[in-house]
Amino acid sequence: LSLGLAILLQLNTFSQLLGASSLALVATYPAMKRVTYWPQAFLGLTFNWGALLGWAAVHGSLDLGVCGPLYASGVAWTLVYDTVYAHQDAKDDVAAGVKSTALLFGANTKPILAGFATAQVACLTAAGMAAGVAWPYYAGVGAAAAHLAWQLGTVDLSNGPDCAAKFASNSTLGGLVFAGRV
Repeated sequence: LSLGLAILLQLNTFSQLLGASSLALVATYPAMKRVTYWPQAFLGLTFNWGALLGWAAVHGSLDLGVCGPLYASGVAWTLVYDTVYAHQDAKDDVAAGVKSTALLFGANTKPILAGFATAQVACLTAAGMAAGVAWPYYAGVGAAAAHLAWQLGTVDLSNGPDCAAKFASNSTLGGLVFAGRV
């Protein structure tokens, strides 16, 4: 936490306030598995705050036309990968009395995650259009969409090691988007 604060204090005032405003999410996230079937959504809201903070650190303001879709894309992606991950623990979660989107979605997980994956790709595209990025970005987004389709089409949600492997493959997905941007 000290390192994070030291970095935050190097940023402009707007970014400091924006960064500090994330603390409510950071503080409440750990309890969400006991409160709601949507802890993965809270994780997404928390993890992806960096999409807002990164822009603010560079520009000193927040362009919601760019950052809004980028943030929403990250939240949707988190719902996808963390729900797949949560399927490994579904039986243990029931026994422990904790909640997750894996338990909430159950047998409908794949079509619901396909909707979130579609939202992720649409929001990445919208963010790119708002930012005026060049065609390689869209090639990266297209490759990421193909990876998502493979991931959701082949994951065996009742097989823990397969869920873990698909979860880990999200580093490839992020790499595809990154490669399209650089």
